[in-house]
Amino acid sequence: MTTDSSTTGPGHIAQVFAAEDFFVSNGANQGDGIMGPEEVCVGDVYVLHGQAEPLALALTRPEAGRQEVAPGSGIGRAGQGVRLVARYTLMAPDGDRIEVLLIDLGTEAAILPLTPIGTGVEYTLLAAEEPPEDLALADLLCLSFARGTMITLTDGSQRAIEQIVPGLQVLTRDHGRQTVRWIGQAHLRAVGATAPVVITKGKLGNDGDLVVSQHHRVFLYQRERVAGMMTSELLVPARDLIDGDTVYLREGGYVDYFSLVFDRHEIIYAEGVPCESLLVNEATVSRLPPEIAAEMKARFPGLTQTPHFGSEAGRDFLEAVGRVPKRRA
Repeated sequence: MTTDSSTTGPGHIAQVFAAEDFFVSNGANQGDGIMGPEEVCVGDVYVLHGQAEPLALALTRPEAGRQEVAPGSGIGRAGQGVRLVARYTLMAPDGDRIEVLLIDLGTEAAILPLTPIGTGVEYTLLAAEEPPEDLALADLLCLSFARGTMITLTDGSQRAIEQIVPGLQVLTRDHGRQTVRWIGQAHLRAVGATAPVVITKGKLGNDGDLVVSQHHRVFLYQRERVAGMMTSELLVPARDLIDGDTVYLREGGYVDYFSLVFDRHEIIYAEGVPCESLLVNEATVSRLPPEIAAEMKARFPGLTQTPHFGSEAGRDFLEAVGRVPKRRA
């Protein structure tokens, strides 16, 4: 999550990899690390090196359209300008799509995976595009509900997420009443990766429109288990539900996002739909502003929350089982 950029001090930390460690294992640019959009070739197969180590890229808060590497960063030189070069869409062997952002740090380059990637896995490049203008890197790292989302409390009543405070008890699917430990908030431009997904009223049995960030996962049920899925319970990123009609991307203006943290990674009810809470572990905390990360580490020693059990389901799987319409060729 991000905080108000008007506050002072370091800005954000993102977990990245050296661009050279994400290289072409098969294709026209075989052996080369990922490069700019004019140099890459669609169809090339990329692999994250088996010994690649995540690096903590520390960033200042953007001012006058400029963002710089902050002191103490694990990659780049303090004061060096940061430029977003390109956004790449790749396909994993199981058909799921991932997004990777290429970042120019002057003397070095790095990739920021916007969706999780694994070492040794082959990813086929599908598309390369320039990133949106005036997009702060940290703006891509939110996982949250939009202002006005109604959250179910333990007595069955609902309360708008912006009115929830730490200490309040919320109904969870697996552990009954649970206390809210921390709330994150961000005010972002609703463009590109930060534009919210709107799941219209009734689409998933929701009481009202459910508006969430694109990577926020909702909990779906398959009546029957499908080959290749560990369970009939599916965790699906909201963006993979987009059909252009009852589920769509809402771009334009600004959006206020809120995240809830509990002692465990929970499934809560937003507009009556089961959705995940923010998962607290090293990966998510590394994306928080340093002052908030310090608070999180104090509140959640060890940062060992376990992801909720459920099968990850991407767009291709949802198309195969008829949960969303197939993309046009």
